[in-house]
Amino acid sequence: MADYNNPEDTLILDTSKGIIAIEMNKEVAPKHVAQIQELVKSGFYDGIIFHRVIDGFMAQTGCPDGTGMGGSGKNIDAEFNQESHVRGACSMARSQMPNSASSQFFICLDDATFLNGQYTYWGKVLEGMDAVDALAKGEPPRNPDVINKAYMASDV
Repeated sequence: MADYNNPEDTLILDTSKGIIAIEMNKEVAPKHVAQIQELVKSGFYDGIIFHRVIDGFMAQTGCPDGTGMGGSGKNIDAEFNQESHVRGACSMARSQMPNSASSQFFICLDDATFLNGQYTYWGKVLEGMDAVDALAKGEPPRNPDVINKAYMASDV
């Protein structure tokens, strides 16, 4: 594994397709980063599938029941910011209501700048985009990929 500048803010997803390392940005989304870190430490993401993977768009995970309808039980107010939804950007999924983000997030597979200012960007993939690209496609995929374990790089 690489040597990260901020291991306490680097999320590691050990997935069925390989390691994905994400640099979390507390400057632009402090509440969202804190929520994800809390969920990671509790083991919330361990065993959760990528339930929605749309080729050329994004890969979504974080639903405890695998349907895209579940969450952690705790919503976070939106922290929309100026960061761009480009390839590798990580952002929170939500319902029609802006303050409904909970545990689900997505990784952009390509340019999705039409989402700018409407979803809370909270980080970017540092390494492992090959693993993100390799995730099984579908809504849901027939054989979905899974997060075996999620942890912060500082916990290694």
